[in-house]
Amino acid sequence: MTPAARRGIVGFAVGLALLSGALAYLYARWGAGFGGEQVAALEIGGPFVLTDQNGELRRSEEFRGKLMLVYFGYTFCPDACPTALQDMSAALDLLGDKASAVQPIFITIDPERDTVAQMKLYASNFHPRLLALTGSPEAIAAAARAYRVYYQKQTGGNAGEYLMDHSGLIYLMGRDGRYLGHFSPGTTPAEIAAAISSHL
Repeated sequence: MTPAARRGIVGFAVGLALLSGALAYLYARWGAGFGGEQVAALEIGGPFVLTDQNGELRRSEEFRGKLMLVYFGYTFCPDACPTALQDMSAALDLLGDKASAVQPIFITIDPERDTVAQMKLYASNFHPRLLALTGSPEAIAAAARAYRVYYQKQTGGNAGEYLMDHSGLIYLMGRDGRYLGHFSPGTTPAEIAAAISSHL
């Protein structure tokens, strides 16, 4: 074997080892998404104090004893947010009477435009028990940090007509407020309902 070939094999082996280690780390850190796996070494979720679409102050502690489906988005979102909220609503419909043990929650990442009135109008398009929460930029930022949610206003465009970049996971939180799992975009309402049922 030539020295060049030997170096190539060694380089490949080292690269493969590094890739395997990185994948193992990410799996341990994030878990496998859903199915009962817990996220290791990373806490997701936490307390929040926000205002609902009826102007009432709501605290995360109110929902202890229920499961929570939590999604962060904004009302001017063209596709991802309405799709996620429709999927949440359909999953709750599939659960029938058992859905009363689940609180669906939509938290805006665009408090500049998502006023209480705007949230009320928007929430009326989805499940009747959906809580649509807004608040000060600081309160929204704190809630997003607790759930490890990324969001950022896109630059350019006219004032008031901007889009928001944001992560798009639906979180399932336990009766004690702890993270149980998450649903990625494309998860069907039937799959969401089945996962929720396993915790009821």
